[in-house]
Amino acid sequence: MEKRGNKTALLVVDVQVAPFIWKDYGGPELYRGGELIGTLSGLMKRAREAGAPVIYIRHTEEPGTPRGEGGPIWHVHPEIAPLPGDPALNKSHADPFLGTGLHELLQELGVGRLVITGVQTEYCVDTACRSAFGLGYRVTLVTDGHTTFDSEVLKAEQIIAHHHTVLGGLFAELREAGEVQFAAS
Repeated sequence: MEKRGNKTALLVVDVQVAPFIWKDYGGPELYRGGELIGTLSGLMKRAREAGAPVIYIRHTEEPGTPRGEGGPIWHVHPEIAPLPGDPALNKSHADPFLGTGLHELLQELGVGRLVITGVQTEYCVDTACRSAFGLGYRVTLVTDGHTTFDSEVLKAEQIIAHHHTVLGGLFAELREAGEVQFAAS
C-alpha cells in the first residue's frame, strides 16, 4: 500500500442544485437540506483557515441535459460554491475515484485523511467512504454533513442512521462537524 501524506482534505460530494430543487418538480424533499448547507459552510471555513484543501465532486450526466456539465441544475449549490483554486472534479458514477483523477490529486496534495460530506448518503457518500478506505486513506464521515431523501422503504433519517452503523468503525471514523479537526500538513 502506498504511503499517504499527513494533510487532511474536505471532500464535498454532489452538493449541487439538483437535489435541493427536486421537491419543486414533484420529487422528494431533501432531508435537512438547509441545515446541510450551514454545516458545510462552517466546515469549509474551518478547513480553509487551516490550509486544508476543499475538493468538490460533481455528478455529471450527458452533455446537453439539465445535469450535464454546465447545465442549470449541475452547478454546486451557490451558497457553498467553489472558490478560485478549489479543485472541482466531475464524475459519472457513484464512485468519486473512478475516472476522475481524485486519487492522483490527493497524492499530489499529500492528503492522507479525507473528511467526507455530501449527497446522497446511500449512494455516492457511502461509495466515497468505502473507496477512500480501500485506497488506504483515513476517512472521517461527518455525521451531520451528509443527507438523502426518504425512500419507499425507509425515512431519510433511518437511512442515515443505518449508514453510520455500517460505515462507522471499519470504513470511517464518525464525527459531528463541530468535532472535526483539519491538519494542513
